[in-house]
Amino acid sequence: MFYVASDYWPSDTTLWVTDFKGNNPKFVYYFYKTLSVMMLNLDVGSANPTLNRNHLHSREILWTDRQSQDRIAEILSGLDDKIELNRQMNRTLEQMARALFKSWFIDFDPVHAKQRGEKPAGMDAETAALFPDRFVEIDGKEVPEGWEWKTVDQLYTLRGGSTPSTSNPEFWEGGTHAWTSPKDLSGLTTPFLTRTEKRITEAGTKVISSGLLPEGTVLLSSRAPVGYLAIASMPVSINQGYIALESTGALGRYFTLNLLQARLEEIKAMASGTTFPELSKKTFRTFTVLSPRYAVGSVFEFRVEEIYEKILQNVKETENLSMIRDYLLPRLLSGEITV
Repeated sequence: MFYVASDYWPSDTTLWVTDFKGNNPKFVYYFYKTLSVMMLNLDVGSANPTLNRNHLHSREILWTDRQSQDRIAEILSGLDDKIELNRQMNRTLEQMARALFKSWFIDFDPVHAKQRGEKPAGMDAETAALFPDRFVEIDGKEVPEGWEWKTVDQLYTLRGGSTPSTSNPEFWEGGTHAWTSPKDLSGLTTPFLTRTEKRITEAGTKVISSGLLPEGTVLLSSRAPVGYLAIASMPVSINQGYIALESTGALGRYFTLNLLQARLEEIKAMASGTTFPELSKKTFRTFTVLSPRYAVGSVFEFRVEEIYEKILQNVKETENLSMIRDYLLPRLLSGEITV
């Protein structure tokens, strides 16, 4: 269900409304959103379920006057506008963090600048001093002096998970701990996992080898599909579809996230399997990372921490706004709550 504010070309499998007969267009949009579940039940056809508009024409509905429509649309649109603004802000903030990572750790801009005898752009003298002024060759590749190629196994503790028996209520009923499968990451628009579809009990966490992982753990989906990424914003247990990375040194959660994002296609190419691609921990352990000096990694983490904290704050606010909107939507349109 979409509200399209600009001109568009609908496909022949789309139902649309263009003549609102004096009603508020946004109100009509929200009205149809409240009917979405009912409309699914009107689908006909087994191979390709189809909604016929004639099935809707005969439906009797509760309607309201234009003045109330305008006020309801204003309230709900205000919430949606703020949600969209938060999403746009988060996209911009994440782009800023990725750009800094690329400049420092992929393009090596500060090192190139110092090699030319120039001051690195936008960098104070103390930070600039942490970067070398020349490159050295390691295994045929030029890298900043003092930086080393290491395997992820040398830099991180890699953990896998499992699914406690779903037939044992002791593991699930009344569960208070977050338990995640890659499905939880499929709809994320930001790099934070803030909620999970399922929760498990304390007993459930104990039958998983990795137990309850701490807040800040970086999660990489290793199958179905390979390549979803997120930082857990709460303690979480994981299923067998993940590789979790816990840093053992200076490379913090935000460096790790950006590193995996920047080299995601390489990581996906490491997966194998006939039924579906899967990345094993054994294979992933051989993945090499150019590890910067300790101080450089720490400064990057400090620089972007405020950015990611703002992203997480926006995520939580958006979740609250969405809950308020979804609570108000059917009640405003049914008249249970008045404007």
